[in-house]
Amino acid sequence: MAYTGGIQMLFMDNLKKLIDGNHPLINNTSKILSERPQFQLLYQELHSIIQTLFSIHEDRHHQHHELEKVRDLKKRFKEVVEEAQDTIDLYLSAVSVNFTNSRLSPMSDVFKTYLDLEKVMRSINSIKVEFMTIDIHNMKMDSSPRIDDTLKTHSARDAAGTGTCSTNIPLEDFVVGLDRDAKIIRDKLTEDTKQLSFVSIVGMGGLGKTTLAAKLFNDSFLKYHFHIRAWVTVSQTYAKRDLLIQILTSIGVQEDLQKEHDSKLHEKLHKKLMGRRYLIVIDDIWSIEAWDNLRLFFPHENTGCRILLTTRINEVALHVKPHGYVHSLPCLTEEESWELLKHKVFHGDECPKWSIKPGMQIVKKCEGLPLSLVVMAGVLAKEAMSQDLWQNIAYSVRSSYGVSDQKECMETLALSYHHLPDHLRECFLYLGGFTDHFRINVREVIWLWVAEGFIEEVGNRSLEDTAKAYLTELIMRNLVMIAKRNEIGDVKACKLHDLVRELCVQKAKEEGFFLKIDSPRLSSQLLEGITYKQPRIFTNQNVNILKIPHSLTRAIRTLLCFHVYAHWLESIPRSFVLLRVLNIQRLQRCDIPQGLELLVHLRYLSIEIWYPYKFPLSICKLWSLQTLIIQTAISTSMRLPCQITFLENLRHLRSNSLLCFPYIEKPMNLHSISNVMFGDGLGNFQKYFPNIKKLAVYGATDDECHFELLPYLENLKLTGKGLQGHIAFPATLKKLSLVRCLLPCIQMSLIQLLPNLEVLNLQGDLTRRGRKWDACEQQFRQLKLLTLDTLHIKHWKATSTSFPCLKKLTLRRCIYLEEIPLEIGDIATLEHIEINKCNMSLVESVQRIQHEQHDMGNSELKITVDGMELSFYLPQQGSSESKKYRWHAQMFMGYLKQIINCNDIPFINNNPMILCERPQFQLLYLELGSI
Repeated sequence: MAYTGGIQMLFMDNLKKLIDGNHPLINNTSKILSERPQFQLLYQELHSIIQTLFSIHEDRHHQHHELEKVRDLKKRFKEVVEEAQDTIDLYLSAVSVNFTNSRLSPMSDVFKTYLDLEKVMRSINSIKVEFMTIDIHNMKMDSSPRIDDTLKTHSARDAAGTGTCSTNIPLEDFVVGLDRDAKIIRDKLTEDTKQLSFVSIVGMGGLGKTTLAAKLFNDSFLKYHFHIRAWVTVSQTYAKRDLLIQILTSIGVQEDLQKEHDSKLHEKLHKKLMGRRYLIVIDDIWSIEAWDNLRLFFPHENTGCRILLTTRINEVALHVKPHGYVHSLPCLTEEESWELLKHKVFHGDECPKWSIKPGMQIVKKCEGLPLSLVVMAGVLAKEAMSQDLWQNIAYSVRSSYGVSDQKECMETLALSYHHLPDHLRECFLYLGGFTDHFRINVREVIWLWVAEGFIEEVGNRSLEDTAKAYLTELIMRNLVMIAKRNEIGDVKACKLHDLVRELCVQKAKEEGFFLKIDSPRLSSQLLEGITYKQPRIFTNQNVNILKIPHSLTRAIRTLLCFHVYAHWLESIPRSFVLLRVLNIQRLQRCDIPQGLELLVHLRYLSIEIWYPYKFPLSICKLWSLQTLIIQTAISTSMRLPCQITFLENLRHLRSNSLLCFPYIEKPMNLHSISNVMFGDGLGNFQKYFPNIKKLAVYGATDDECHFELLPYLENLKLTGKGLQGHIAFPATLKKLSLVRCLLPCIQMSLIQLLPNLEVLNLQGDLTRRGRKWDACEQQFRQLKLLTLDTLHIKHWKATSTSFPCLKKLTLRRCIYLEEIPLEIGDIATLEHIEINKCNMSLVESVQRIQHEQHDMGNSELKITVDGMELSFYLPQQGSSESKKYRWHAQMFMGYLKQIINCNDIPFINNNPMILCERPQFQLLYLELGSI
């Protein structure tokens, strides 16, 4: 089926289930069974339109008015699908309420007790009739629509259309923070290799890729090194002929090239480059296809020629990589950002002292994006120079200040959005709903995307794996930034640059994708004046959303609340009966809202309850639920009811309390469970959780635990003193955590045989053997991270072959361990040894490892002790007083940096008084660092 959008795909899937009898309500009522003919007819009509309307390839050569008709019909079709979905879901809700004999009388103006699709069918027929008037014979048909090709082109394309061509090489401007990058790339361009090679500069829009390329293009040494230099700007829409003319004009060909045939142009360029050492800069390339077309223009002679590319898309750079080098351009540091802002505002003159504090706040909000800094400098430079102005800009707004002045900046970033494939647009826009400076948990946003219906089913891949691939693609396109990685490099948290978030909000508003309420002033205005459908509400304000008219609340499918209190919680079930996603985890309430069972379409629920001992039975009636996150005010144990098995679609169950399963008679579709307690209900994991991938189990048992029978298990955590029985692990295991398990000795020797194990966390006593761990005879073949925490071992033996792939070794609170085996330092892959709260003899053994590695030429091994570099932790040459002061200074500098970056100091995020003083902390850090 052609791609029509995530919500439309979700509806078609649900419609198919109603027809085939796979819907949870089918077996419960004949009322739904009697409506199958209507479902069947609707499905056939929608499917036929999708196969035709959404299979048209919107080519730029098509007539403009024909394309506009197609786009208008697609928009109308999606509105019809939404109307049909609301009608059917309201009907299903009404049937469900009647079936469950709920004591709650549903609101008559919300529920529909009969199914009426007459209006929907009329709209479908209207679309079909109008579609027949479109001349599709000259339009290309494809199985999936492509990106709109009518985007604004760059100057080279515009110039070509008028019969002239401009090389459009940027002039070198004041450059900050690019010297190191320029040196690395200059060395790559001039290294002693004769064959043609390629260098790619990758980064998000506005990061300075073109500026860096221009700096290199105009570099005096490179001018001398290369006989010929040429610059070509590709952009999103291009023609090979135009690019040929650009390159020829750039290298000085003065002939009337517009009259020449393409083959003649190619011949001219080939002759000009043959036998010469050339440098070609290909700026702003967007596709692999464009690169494959361009590379044919250049002769492959062994003369040391180089091609330098800039792109926002990692996939393009990686496609070129087998023949070259990829350089990812980082954001500017805060120090570099301040230098750039100062220069753009004061043009080299000394800045007033009063400008430093608000200037640092402005710099912080620009998040290292040069384009944003330049735009902000333009705003500041246009106004009269005053302290009040700078403070108003710094305190009252985000980086979106002066949106009208940021038009060029936003248009530049918008190019990346318009170039997104259809299946990524909804996922990208969704991220814009999260609050500013919010680190988005990757696991939870993936669950949300799945619940919203954004993710397509691809072969045998799970929806979560496909969602991860979507996120990776957004990161590769430099629209999403990585905020945190786990120990083995997987992305754990992501975020958006402020300007990118502003773009999301702007596009979401244009497309009616979500309503974002992020200020008290806007909340009442938006809710009282709302007159159009908004399927999603994101809010961090305590607003009364009950002011939304009832005729519109039924259209709301998502409610994500990031604030901590709302007095309208009780009315959610009755007012928002079509919700798919509900996040009220931070609402401080004492009980579950009455009537929660009305939300039968809910697929994602995150909630906090104050009485953890009793699991809310109303949740067990939410048949569609896929993800359930229950936080409790008190971390204790919570017994689940037998009715938990009613949740046949439940994939993820997460809680901060221990979950006690009852005896269950049928398997569940759970993929991940947190904090499960051993008990009567957990006799056979294979029987009850055959699809489990991630499992955390707590408690003691004398029974044998056959985890090896779980064919998909990848992540396992076992906590509990005295696991007496035999434990067998599956070969699929990638991460294993053992906390106070006291395993038999033979178990440790079996763990090292696991072929896919990458992370091993050992906490508490290892085995009953005592205080010695001899790993010389063991080999953990794929292990990348080893953590030893609070182990009572005194002696540890190992060789470099025991952990051949180890990247990081972490030891915490191992107060008895006297030393780390010297051979650990010989592991070729080892990057970091981290020591926390261990004895001094162990630290000295790490120092011996460092000295030995330095003597062997390995200076890359990083060693930290209690958060400090080893060289600062251990005594240095000099007086005892200087050693003491140096140690304390390093500790204070590290703490100051934590405050500036908000790392691991939770109260900073909740205290605006500290937030507003960050510029002073930043200034103090800079001054101390210079000393």
